[in-house]
Amino acid sequence: MKRINYVMLLIFTATTFLFNGCSSDDDGGDGGNAPAGTIRAQIDGSSFTSLEITTFANITTGGGQTTLVLQGNTTTQAINILINGYDGVGTYQFSDNNVFRVASYIEPNVSNPLNSQTWTAPYENSGIVGELNVAEQTDTNIRGTFNFTARNSNDGSLKSITNGQFNISLTNN
Repeated sequence: MKRINYVMLLIFTATTFLFNGCSSDDDGGDGGNAPAGTIRAQIDGSSFTSLEITTFANITTGGGQTTLVLQGNTTTQAINILINGYDGVGTYQFSDNNVFRVASYIEPNVSNPLNSQTWTAPYENSGIVGELNVAEQTDTNIRGTFNFTARNSNDGSLKSITNGQFNISLTNN
C-alpha cells in the first residue's frame, strides 16, 4: 500500500511540474480571437475594433535590426505598436528600460489636428506597463494579444488598453 501511495505521489508531482512548466508566456500565448484583418481591445472598458481597410502589420529588416509595426484605426481612434528588435513568436514587454518597444493609443482630431491626443507606453519611470504576445507568424499573417497602460504627455492622464488581440495580414520589406 505504501508503494502505491508513493507511486501516486510521484505521478502527481511529475504531472504538476509538466503542466506548470508549459507556460503560454514562453510561446506568445494563445493568440486571441480577433477577426481576420483587425485589432481588438478594450480602451478603459470601451470596445475598440479597427477597420480592416486601415489595419496593417509590417516587418522590416535593415542594418541588422528587425522591426514589427502593427496599426489599426477606426474613424475616431487608433492603436499603434512598434517593436524594434523583433525576433518572431514570443513576448515583448513595454518598459521604460526598453524604449525601442512603443505602444500608442491615439484620438485624432481631424478638424483640428493640433488637438489630437496621444497616450504612449512606456513613459518616464513607468516600469513594465504592458506586453505584446505574438502567438503565430506565417509569411502572410501575424496573430497575438497585447495590453498596456499609456500616459498622455499633455495632461498626464492614463489610458488602460486591455484584452488586446490582433489577426492581421503581414507584409515584409
